[in-house]
Amino acid sequence: MRYVVVLGRLFYSAIFIMAGFGHFSSKTIEYASTMGLPMANLLVPLSGVIAILGGLSILLGYMAKIGACLIVLFLIPVTLTMHKFWGLPDPMMASMQQVHFLKNLSMLGGALLIAYFGSGPCSLKR
Repeated sequence: MRYVVVLGRLFYSAIFIMAGFGHFSSKTIEYASTMGLPMANLLVPLSGVIAILGGLSILLGYMAKIGACLIVLFLIPVTLTMHKFWGLPDPMMASMQQVHFLKNLSMLGGALLIAYFGSGPCSLKR
C-alpha cells in the first residue's frame, strides 16, 4: 500500500513538471500577455521554474512541504489571472475556464494537504 502514495505523488506532480516546461515557449508567454498579465516575459518563465521545482520536490518526496508551498505560490496567481471565468461574454469559453479554475482549486487543496502532512512513505525526505 505504501507505493500508492508514490503513485499519487507521481500523478499529482506530473501536470506541474510537464506544463512547467511549456512556460518557456513564446506562445505561452504571448497567450499570458493577451490575458492581461503584466511582465509576461519575466513572470511566465518564473512560474515555470516554480512549477517544475515544486513538482519535482513532491514527486521525489524531497522537502515536499516546501515544494507544496511552491505549488501554492504557483497556483493562486495562475488560477486568478488565467482562468477568470466570471464576466466572459462567450458561455462556452466561460464554462471551459470555470472547469480550469475548479481544477486548479482541487490541485491547490492537494498542495495544502502535502504542505501539512508531508510526502509520506518512500520519499527522500530531507
